[in-house]
Amino acid sequence: MTTTKVLLIGASRGLGLALAQEWARDGRHVVATVRGSGRTPLHDLADADAGSDGGPEPGRIEIETVDVTEPAQVTALRDRLADRTFDLLFVNAGVTNQPEGTVAETSTEEFTRVMVTNALSPLRVIETLQDLVAPGGTIGVMSSGQGSVANNERGGHEVYRGSKAALNTFMRSYAARHEGERRALVLMAPGWVSTDLGGPGARLSIDESIPNVVRTLDALRDKPGLHYVDYLGRTVAW
Repeated sequence: MTTTKVLLIGASRGLGLALAQEWARDGRHVVATVRGSGRTPLHDLADADAGSDGGPEPGRIEIETVDVTEPAQVTALRDRLADRTFDLLFVNAGVTNQPEGTVAETSTEEFTRVMVTNALSPLRVIETLQDLVAPGGTIGVMSSGQGSVANNERGGHEVYRGSKAALNTFMRSYAARHEGERRALVLMAPGWVSTDLGGPGARLSIDESIPNVVRTLDALRDKPGLHYVDYLGRTVAW
């Protein structure tokens, strides 16, 4: 069954923006969020004329505002959407640490910022918004192959890796608490994609990753339980 109504958290640029475009172009209705009141590329996408440069039809994308690190804003978003039901909730919001370095070289402030944004906040969002998702729908989170402990044989990106590994563990706990429910739960590893976060040396373009991410999420609909997969639907080792 195809997902038709999507709530996408974190879509102002990069992979989130590409997801919003892909879903809208495919005929889905997307409520997508940005942080803050400034204009973003998502606003340009939402304003695109039907058929112009492959843009979605007008009205396919609605824009909401939320900072996932502010619980009161997440609650306010839920209240604004209280009468809506979505087939898919997908939490994309995330950051990397600057500057890169080992865990020991990272300031406590920067470590906290990355962990709160990448691990704590997605679970707060899911706990707060889960009732907006249809009983047979999907809840997904943008994880990373770097969140795999088993596959970490080269090191590097230590704080980012740790935040995604923590996210994976928290989602596994969430899944255990919701065992027996019909919803599919997905930790998505999109591949190393060329974005502001992924950097110019990334192996994949957005066009190589995102359409496959969407197809994989569609394929997992109606398959309850937690799935840690990459953009091609391959299981990632924990």
